Amino acid sequence: MPSVIVRFYEELNEFLPVEMRKQSFRIDVPSGSTTKAVIENLGVPHTEVDLVLVNDESVDFFRQLVDGDRLSVYPVFESWDIGQVSRVRSVPLRETRFAADVHLGKLARLLRMLGFDTSYGNAASDDEIVSAARVQRRIILSRDRGLLKRRIVTHGYLVRSLAPREQLAEVLARFDIAGRIHMFGRCISCNAVLARTSRISVLDLLPPAVAETYTEFSRCPGCGKIFWRGTHWEGMKKMAAEVLGRQIVIKAIL
Repeated sequence: MPSVIVRFYEELNEFLPVEMRKQSFRIDVPSGSTTKAVIENLGVPHTEVDLVLVNDESVDFFRQLVDGDRLSVYPVFESWDIGQVSRVRSVPLRETRFAADVHLGKLARLLRMLGFDTSYGNAASDDEIVSAARVQRRIILSRDRGLLKRRIVTHGYLVRSLAPREQLAEVLARFDIAGRIHMFGRCISCNAVLARTSRISVLDLLPPAVAETYTEFSRCPGCGKIFWRGTHWEGMKKMAAEVLGRQIVIKAIL
């Protein structure tokens, strides 16, 4: 059986047993094993990987390994320019759209609150999530490594935290999208883009106190919900600032 030398870098070590972290190690692999198979058999979803080197040569996930190969695996780079080598995903997503799995409903609502296109269904199967993400070119967010290891999945992120606010901070940092926040640009319930509407057009649908106090409203064209800049809006704005760790200027449709 062939053996190869493997080294994972930076946060990819979080997926490994302690004895394998931050060092090179040798393992036996079945003949014909691909880089993707070896990486994922060690517990690292391929969606966490941005660059793979075999014997210092940039390769894709389907390169077959032979005895004595040296496999180096790197995460997504934030500051190091790797434009001269080949990333494992050749086609970037031009727009950041997410698909959250069934366990991330609160995260989905928070992302929508910040204006990010996020599909979610509390009864959606893994197959439905993967299929929709592929067709709609979405990044799958999940806490399930098995889901992200599927070959058909090209863009995804394994959410580490169990707390929704921490999950939100993770996603904002991982995809560097804090600068694209557009508070209440989308319906928190159904993900449709909100539209400004006149007070008169929704007057009969408003609680009396709201009708007397507020003058600017938005309405969801999908589910019909009406939004205004009340105490809930201020609370969400404060939460967003806390997640980012600084005071921010919020763009909002309202």
